[in-house]
Amino acid sequence: MPTIEEKVVCVTCPKGCTLQVTRDVQTVLKVGNGCKRGYEYARQELTDPRRMVASSVRITGALHPLLPVYTSAPFPKPRIPELLAILRMVEVKTPVTLDQTILEDVLGTGINIHASRDMSKIT
Repeated sequence: MPTIEEKVVCVTCPKGCTLQVTRDVQTVLKVGNGCKRGYEYARQELTDPRRMVASSVRITGALHPLLPVYTSAPFPKPRIPELLAILRMVEVKTPVTLDQTILEDVLGTGINIHASRDMSKIT
């Protein structure tokens, strides 16, 4: 199986090392110019990239029309468009508290969607 050499900038610390990664199609074989955290970052980024996602959902009965939300853990990068499509269909009602779970186990990933702020009901 042929090997591939790539450069990846590690973002696990402020240093921002450029990692020289040697891999085959699915497995990271060697990481140069980095520490143990850099190896784990390169492996994760090249085999299963994930990102924290912040977005908003509609809310009724509040001063603002949108409620900011975020994922409880890094979400699989290729599935982010699916997540955003689901969030566009969500509408919650007031009151909402900071860190309240808005959606559980979204798309079967085990990751929850939480509110980023309180939203009280308008009287």
